[in-house]
Amino acid sequence: MRRIALAALLGLLLVGAADAAPEKPNILIIYVDDLGYGDLASFGHPVIETPHLDALAADGMTLTNYYAPSPLCSPSRAALLTGRHPYRTGIRSWIPGGSGIFLRNEETTLAELLRDVGYATALVGKWHLNSDLGSDDQPQPTDQGFDYFFGHNAYQIPTSRNPVNLFRGREPVGEQEGYIAALYVDDAVRWLDARDPEQPFLLMFSMAEPHTTFENPPEFNAQYADYTDGDIVPIPSGGDAPPMALLDPRGPGEYYANVTYMDHEIGRLLTAMRERDVYEDTVIVFASDNGPVTEDWRTWWEVNAHGSTGGLRGRKHGVYEGGIRVPAIARVPGVTDAGSRSGALIVGTDLFTTLVGIAGAKVPNDRDIDGIDVSAALSGDALQKRTLVWALEDADGPDFAIRRGYWKLLLDEALQPVALYDLETDPLELRDVASENANLVTEMVQVFRTRMRAIEADPLRPDLAAGRATGH
Repeated sequence: MRRIALAALLGLLLVGAADAAPEKPNILIIYVDDLGYGDLASFGHPVIETPHLDALAADGMTLTNYYAPSPLCSPSRAALLTGRHPYRTGIRSWIPGGSGIFLRNEETTLAELLRDVGYATALVGKWHLNSDLGSDDQPQPTDQGFDYFFGHNAYQIPTSRNPVNLFRGREPVGEQEGYIAALYVDDAVRWLDARDPEQPFLLMFSMAEPHTTFENPPEFNAQYADYTDGDIVPIPSGGDAPPMALLDPRGPGEYYANVTYMDHEIGRLLTAMRERDVYEDTVIVFASDNGPVTEDWRTWWEVNAHGSTGGLRGRKHGVYEGGIRVPAIARVPGVTDAGSRSGALIVGTDLFTTLVGIAGAKVPNDRDIDGIDVSAALSGDALQKRTLVWALEDADGPDFAIRRGYWKLLLDEALQPVALYDLETDPLELRDVASENANLVTEMVQVFRTRMRAIEADPLRPDLAAGRATGH
């Protein structure tokens, strides 16, 4: 396997003729919504077809030990864009409309850092880092480093077809005819065509799929008709009351179709990049924001979601592995070996630090950054042993987790130990070994409490009294 250091790659990219402008790689982040660890063919799903993401994995590196920063969307996105644990930013859970919670301007985003070193920046798709998209009272994507924004906030209304809640910049655009994934690909390609071709770009392509409530083009539903019971009747969101009469379990076919449709539209975007001769010079990172909604439905809008954790315990909204361990793929030209796999322990905050380095920008030194540069893992090397923590208040508990090497400890809301697992021998979290490792439990509890105290005392952390919420 090639062992090309990322620093060497950057040297090749940044060194040119004395009078030439430094060249920087383009960066594409594909962040999808609620995709499970087992939802892609390349991650072992026995039914769902995802040929384009399989091809991306064959052209890059599959990250088999990648974790979302949170088991919910808003905290995960805040952490990705800032490199900081979401509790530092005040984004502790999903952000309900009208809650007054938002990512503050005091935070420095990946888009801001890259824009400052010459990148054109765009976010196409989901934002969900404020409670009032388009408002002048809360920072918008274009206030936080993105030159261009077209997308939605929490979820698509009424479904993925003909959405009515999209914005361009601060302006609502009204009902858009078509399916949301295709609308976003078309817009992203228009932006690529309109930008200055001499300027490197950061495109964050943040898809709605496979978040409910979904609605698919008929040909994709037909592909999985054998997995669907009865006629397909979309379940709309955004109404005054839940559409209880429509909540009929119909099997996994629609979910399977939605993931395949997501993959199809990602393929369209990557094809468009190849046609414009930018694919080969683009760093591509694909990941899910959190674990999936499985058939363990907890709210009405989750009906007919059938995400797969690949056998991992738990689901979205929990700190068991199924809620935080998610599929991820990275392609860094000249660094990742085609078709390679890495089991290095990586978390979403690491994408911030690593991409800042790839772009030739500098990680802020005036605040605590939780992500590390994982370029060594991308070139096939091991990372040093590290400690990661997750936090999310959950009525069902447990609320907290800490991982040190292969050891993972779960804690309750009072920061008391719940269970200890050895993920090397028990990745499914089936056997609690806390009683056999009492000293280790005591040590990990202390490390977790110390880490969380530092996070809660972060000087940039806003007042969190605006409330806690659970849901989308």
